[in-house]
Amino acid sequence: METIPLLKQLSEADGISGSEGPVRDLVRQTWQPFVDDLQEDKLGSLIALKRGTGPEPRPKLVLAAHMDEIGLMVTGIEQGFLRITRVGGTDRRVLLGLEVIVHGQRDLPGVVATRPPHVLPAPERKKSVSWDRLFVDVGLPAEEVERLVAVGDLISIRREMVELQNRRVAGKAMDDRSCVAAVTLALEQLTRVNHLWDVFAVATVQEETGLKGAITSTYGLAPDLAIALDVTFGKHPGVPDGESFPLGEGPTIGLGPNFHPKFVDRLKKVAQAHEIPYHLELCPGPSGTDAWAIQVSREGVPTALLGIPLRYMHQPVETLAVQDVERAGRLLAAFVAELESDFLSQLAWDTEESE
Repeated sequence: METIPLLKQLSEADGISGSEGPVRDLVRQTWQPFVDDLQEDKLGSLIALKRGTGPEPRPKLVLAAHMDEIGLMVTGIEQGFLRITRVGGTDRRVLLGLEVIVHGQRDLPGVVATRPPHVLPAPERKKSVSWDRLFVDVGLPAEEVERLVAVGDLISIRREMVELQNRRVAGKAMDDRSCVAAVTLALEQLTRVNHLWDVFAVATVQEETGLKGAITSTYGLAPDLAIALDVTFGKHPGVPDGESFPLGEGPTIGLGPNFHPKFVDRLKKVAQAHEIPYHLELCPGPSGTDAWAIQVSREGVPTALLGIPLRYMHQPVETLAVQDVERAGRLLAAFVAELESDFLSQLAWDTEESE
């Protein structure tokens, strides 16, 4: 599977948190050739099963990446112009001038705008535009807008993915569609190898609004082990060195209380054995990812986190290195292929040592 076309399809699909239907349909179509079963849970997460070859009952591994994206919502209609607010962590500073799609009675192209600087009082020209000063213009007469759009309708960013130099790409919703792509690449690779464990690939919903899809899907599946995937901060000016990672030098492996230390050690060993570069990402508190919800599901799930470095998070030009997506997928597939049927026993806490 070619990674760049896959990323382009996933990035450009619509799927605002709580309304992930279009991207879910795309992921379902993409995963279908590689898995044995596909289903949706009641909240909308897509769950794919790739059966293992070990004796039943087989242990279960979850690979989780969220498919929802941040966006906007209509809060009011004023003389044919749409007032808006955020869904998820949308950054209003980057909205001006963006093309959007208003999901009303039918999809309507629009632009985000505000009053021109010429008519503003001098002090306002130096300030970030507040939400009540932003609006979306769909170019239709007021009565037509009233007929086609209602308060509560969602608005997604309209952005084509751009291929940059050095196998870099930029687009919207790379958080977290790039990780959905990594899981997809792993599933494809697993069709060519035997693996003992059952593997559940989960494209979760509503991560951007509270990790909800991870909470419900993990509770329903009750896995023995889980790897969550999410983006992390890529190095660029203004981002602290200790909190960011270079593009093109491999994924990150989370390290901290959210992650089982022996599980982390195994991921590191697999990466080293397969010459996959990686960085350790220190997470001394909540990771803010699906891993945070998965770890404490039911009686607890040993959990790990892979990260893909990303520049300009929660902006319409999220930028990453394609090779990091591919390496994350390869690391997942290698880890799954080498999982022993008794791996869980290796994760047992050493009580003598802890005493």
